Amino acid sequence: MELKSFSKINLSLNVVKKYKKDKLHDIQSYFCLIDLFDKIKIKKIKASKDTIKFKGKFAKFVKIKDNSILEVLKILREKKIIYSYYYVSVNKRIPVFAGLGGGTSNAYSLIKYFVRNRIDKNLMGIFKKKVGTDLQLFFYKQGFLKNLNQVINFPKKHRLYFLIVYPNIKCSTKYIYSKIKKYSPKLLYNFKKISDKSKFLNFLTSKNNDLQLIVENKYPTIKKLIIEIGEKKGCYFSRMTGSGSVCYGVFKSKKAAKDALIRIRLKYPKYWALIAKTI
Repeated sequence: MELKSFSKINLSLNVVKKYKKDKLHDIQSYFCLIDLFDKIKIKKIKASKDTIKFKGKFAKFVKIKDNSILEVLKILREKKIIYSYYYVSVNKRIPVFAGLGGGTSNAYSLIKYFVRNRIDKNLMGIFKKKVGTDLQLFFYKQGFLKNLNQVINFPKKHRLYFLIVYPNIKCSTKYIYSKIKKYSPKLLYNFKKISDKSKFLNFLTSKNNDLQLIVENKYPTIKKLIIEIGEKKGCYFSRMTGSGSVCYGVFKSKKAAKDALIRIRLKYPKYWALIAKTI
């Protein structure tokens, strides 16, 4: 069995508060899944432990003995949803420590494969605690993260084209969140603002990523790259996804995004970059 494990883009990200009890930050985010994905192969084996293999461009950055796939398989056996052990091969095409949610997406893909539609609130809570609260995003192609426990699905989906650039910087999510000094007011979801693509793009252009300034201060390269992407012809807006370091621009067409890609690759030949679209 081969699975496609899709990545996500934070179209906006607002940090609204920090919970004293578990020290988690409550965030709100407009987001979407894109057609950049890891390839996961799963095979049942006769053994007393799982075998997990990572390959591909970004495999060397994954922790072999501590990753989301091992965590999911462990939980599934503890809850008696599976009993066997598995060989899992992951072709890492999504940059690691980049804000695209690759590891969380891998976890979601395995959960969907084994649990299908049998996941309840209790089991979801366990997975979110062990894997990360971002897990719930991957149940939706496009949506609004209202808080740590609620996602609103977009009733209407919009096709968006992206230029995505990874500047070879691994951002520590823990470090970035530790530097937050102030919080944004809570947003109220308003479907009227995303009822058509033009309104949606105008709405997103006025938003931001609260973590971006923190990352830009630590890595000035990020700020420069975001500005350069935004200056390319046909770009509606540019910013960073998640806690970084992937930067992206939303473009009016695939052609405009491709033209921008060519120029970025000429200037930054060592950066990883590609064109993506919503799924």
